[in-house]
Amino acid sequence: MPIEWIYGLIGGFIIGTAGAVFLLANGRIMGASGIIGGLVDGTGRGNAAERIAFLAGLIVLPFILVQFWDRSETHVSENWAVLIAAGLLVGIGTRIANGCTSGHGVCGISRLSLRGIVATVFYILAGGLTMVVFRHLLGVI
Repeated sequence: MPIEWIYGLIGGFIIGTAGAVFLLANGRIMGASGIIGGLVDGTGRGNAAERIAFLAGLIVLPFILVQFWDRSETHVSENWAVLIAAGLLVGIGTRIANGCTSGHGVCGISRLSLRGIVATVFYILAGGLTMVVFRHLLGVI
């Protein structure tokens, strides 16, 4: 089995475990867009410290872990305009869908939420279509 698949399996296990722990400890879904959204729109003031700690962990932990493992090659575009546009479109999409991959995909599907399953199917299809158009038809990525 390729080592990248094992890394993906380990990463998925860690994300799933984090989602379960977050739900059991807080009674809330671990949706990253909802956690960020609550800070941005002010609805999460009551637990802002928890939200900030969660986001800090998402940002800081990879920088710590990369010191212990070999860095895998990535194929991320070096075109800053594409990266910024992608980030903005993901952010807009998560607000329109009322959730993100961690909320709908990880937590929603594991709870057999019809809304989470439908959202996941549509964002996977949209991502695949986007790759076909931008990589294979337009040659941007």
